[in-house]
Amino acid sequence: MEIRKVQITGGSSYVITLPKDWAKGQNIQKNDPLGLLSQPDGTLLVTRNITEGQFQREKVFSLADINEPVYLFRLLVGSYISGFTGIRITSKTRIPVSMRMVAREFTQMAIGFEVVEETDMTITLKDLLNPAEMPFENTIKRMFVIVKNMQIDAMSALENGGDPGIADDVIKRDNDVDRLNWLIARQTNMILKNAQLSRKMGAPTSKVVNTYIISRIIERIGDHAVRIAENVKKISGSQINKDVLTSIMKANNLAISLFDKSIVSFFNSDLKGSNKNIEQVEKLEELYEKVALLAMKEEPSLAIPLRSIAESIRRSGEYAGDISESIINYLIEEKP
Repeated sequence: MEIRKVQITGGSSYVITLPKDWAKGQNIQKNDPLGLLSQPDGTLLVTRNITEGQFQREKVFSLADINEPVYLFRLLVGSYISGFTGIRITSKTRIPVSMRMVAREFTQMAIGFEVVEETDMTITLKDLLNPAEMPFENTIKRMFVIVKNMQIDAMSALENGGDPGIADDVIKRDNDVDRLNWLIARQTNMILKNAQLSRKMGAPTSKVVNTYIISRIIERIGDHAVRIAENVKKISGSQINKDVLTSIMKANNLAISLFDKSIVSFFNSDLKGSNKNIEQVEKLEELYEKVALLAMKEEPSLAIPLRSIAESIRRSGEYAGDISESIINYLIEEKP
């Protein structure tokens, strides 16, 4: 760290010199304008970027180095999450149909990206979404509603004799959760690279990082709702013992209650509510053990899926507790 003393000129202006190496590295000349941004933690950001427009970054992929469609898809997703606003796919020969399909599949998954230009040997993708138009809070709310309903519907499928139609619908909705989680990951990376975007969205970096952590946890709860649905399909048409079903539903109701309360605490910045929520997780463990013991009395073809369902319910509740812990960790820093 370089230490510079503040000077006062003209009796009222505070002046500090810039490090010479930094100024040369940025190619700063006499009379060049610089932007000054005050940060929430009291630091001052000095930047050459004084425009209010979106920070543009393009990534180019040559198919000469990419043979597998799955590999291309992963690269596209990585570019999206990293915050690139443009992606160009190039080839020395005609782009194969399989690779074009990957580009189309990606635009269906990635919120905001569209194919804006396409030729025999190039495909250009561009982000048409202004990040400031998608506040983090709105995305978290959508994720929460989708995942909560996924878990409720998965249990409804179980109550209805393992209804495969409902279970399949739950599994399909996981794509919507993934898309929203990618969006939050993308916006997080963009804000960490562009302080002006943080200011425009009214989202300090500490809050953004905490929101991303919570988004990842919600996505994992969604994954467990999918696992419940998959196990429900395995026992479709089977007769489930009433005591086992009642115990599973009781555990699920508690898990959903924990999830509800964790998200309410997040939006209300509630320290005490978060702490109380964490303490309730132990009760879910007790209910899980009861379900596990009852399931063991069933035939293996039924017992194994039922235990897996109970395990996913337990993990969902524990993840809700993790959300509450993350809220506490963040609020300890932010609250006086």
